Amino acid sequence: MTQQRVDLHLHTTCSDGRYSPPELVGLAAKAGMKAIAIADHDNVDGIDSALKSGVELGVEVISAVELSSQWQDYQDIHLLGYGFDHHHAELTRQLADFREFRAGRNQQIVEKVNRQLADEGRAPLDFLAIEESADGTLGRPHIALALRAAGYVQSHDEAFDRYLVPNDVTKRFFPIDEAIGLIHSAGGIAVLAHPPYVTRNHGELEALIETFVEMGLDGLEAYNNGVNQDGVYWLIGLARRHQLIVTGGSDFHGTEGSAIAIGAGVGRLSIPYSCVDEIRSALYRRQIGTSDPCG
Repeated sequence: MTQQRVDLHLHTTCSDGRYSPPELVGLAAKAGMKAIAIADHDNVDGIDSALKSGVELGVEVISAVELSSQWQDYQDIHLLGYGFDHHHAELTRQLADFREFRAGRNQQIVEKVNRQLADEGRAPLDFLAIEESADGTLGRPHIALALRAAGYVQSHDEAFDRYLVPNDVTKRFFPIDEAIGLIHSAGGIAVLAHPPYVTRNHGELEALIETFVEMGLDGLEAYNNGVNQDGVYWLIGLARRHQLIVTGGSDFHGTEGSAIAIGAGVGRLSIPYSCVDEIRSALYRRQIGTSDPCG
């Protein structure tokens, strides 16, 4: 029997993805996905249309979000929320505040980039046009696209290396304990996204996980593009040692030229439907007040 496959970490135009929520659900259906999660950065605007498309195309869609968080000296730790009420008032308010801050930050970045372009004798970027093209949460990838469209760079990597990294403006992050609490308050569960991107030191990562578990962390994204198959097995073992659930996703954005594919990630990444079962079980345990994945 063919294994039912899922992808629980996808991005749409509501953050920094290439495809709209309905388009992404359609691509997932063509890729043979049984279930997916739209996990846009700090944005839940695409969930309703994705749910509708999922019903029409026979793809299970799970509400999700990816929050940018920090802990001590660790910045830009990504936290995935699953199964929450995406209309929850406090959640949507805090996400709106966060996006407002990011919009100001990105305008400052474009202003700095334009000063560099002026020094090079080049025409400036139009921030309003970039903002309109984002159709949701504006991020640096949208500025990179504008640089490519203007013919100033040939790739995203070149855009970041030449313009975006040198002209960066400090980001704002949710403290990770507050991010976990926010997801829980909306009825969801909190999962650490692509753990190797936090640190590749196993001992250091396990110590962090122990701290995050005390804060209420529910799971690890063991199936991710930051590891090979042996790395996936190690992360599954880490999750089990700390009574955490296991999830997985490709982190697909649809970026032109990227090797990441829906449901496949890079190489042979394959995410089983059991990850969806684990999410549902964790949501049920949270509802009845127990955190033991075996209970």
